[in-house]
Amino acid sequence: MAYIEIFDSFKKFVRALRLPFISASILPFVFGSLIAKGHFHTFNFILGMICVTSTHLSGNLINDYADSVSGADWQDKHFYNFFGGSKLIQENVLTENFYLKAAKIFSYMGVLSVIALALVLKSAVIILLYLIILILALTYSKSPFRFSYNRFGEVIIFLLFGPAVVMGGYFIQTKVFPSAESFVLSLPFGFLTTAILFANEIPDCSEDLKVGKHTLVSLAGPERSYIIYYILIFLAFFSISLGVIFGYLTPMAFFSFAFIVLALKSTYILKRHPRDKTKLVESSKLTIMLHGLVSVSLILTEVIWPVL
Repeated sequence: MAYIEIFDSFKKFVRALRLPFISASILPFVFGSLIAKGHFHTFNFILGMICVTSTHLSGNLINDYADSVSGADWQDKHFYNFFGGSKLIQENVLTENFYLKAAKIFSYMGVLSVIALALVLKSAVIILLYLIILILALTYSKSPFRFSYNRFGEVIIFLLFGPAVVMGGYFIQTKVFPSAESFVLSLPFGFLTTAILFANEIPDCSEDLKVGKHTLVSLAGPERSYIIYYILIFLAFFSISLGVIFGYLTPMAFFSFAFIVLALKSTYILKRHPRDKTKLVESSKLTIMLHGLVSVSLILTEVIWPVL
């Protein structure tokens, strides 16, 4: 019985952290670290990974806290796994205070890892850059800025999960910032992660509007939002093409285009069933798969091609 209780508590902890979504920050960071050819430092990489994961988890937790306080996550208490939050507050399993305190703990971990990086790199610039990132992450849905409530959420997610993590991974290996190469190569990750967010916002649109949460979906309407989703996917793969054209990526990167079929299927669902949450779960799942598979294929491009 004790083992069952421990396992159940572990599952709830994973659910509270929304741990499966951590790949959205880990994979771009790994990629950014690998494109710094001839400059890979394992200790820097480990400290950077601690920083990236801690900040991402802190953002997840503070988002659930803010969406509970605003009432957004109370409009539909069903747990969909991919959108609508973890719902553990709504199920009276955890409290808002728990999420707030846990978010602070992970934020402190991120700050400490960045201070350690600053000492290793002998540069205070990384602390300044990280503080900007941390503020954006913590105020994504919380006051004073509440970006996700004022149609800036998509822009913030693009920046945090594209340029911030890829260019950050490149910077802690090379001490070069800004870098045209790392910026261009960060674009596919930014667009794909924004596509995940966008797919997750469509089923929540009606509930969000009730509490004054305005996303790009509320601007376009669920029925037409598939067009914006399609544009995000197009921009992601166009960015990969730019990487090849500029010589930042090898032609092997075009293998990632094989996964476009997932995006096409997801777009079809978004177009045909814009208000059916049970159907839209599949669209969210497909978009997460797309991000993961494209990310891994680009990482393998950086690992395999130099060996051939």
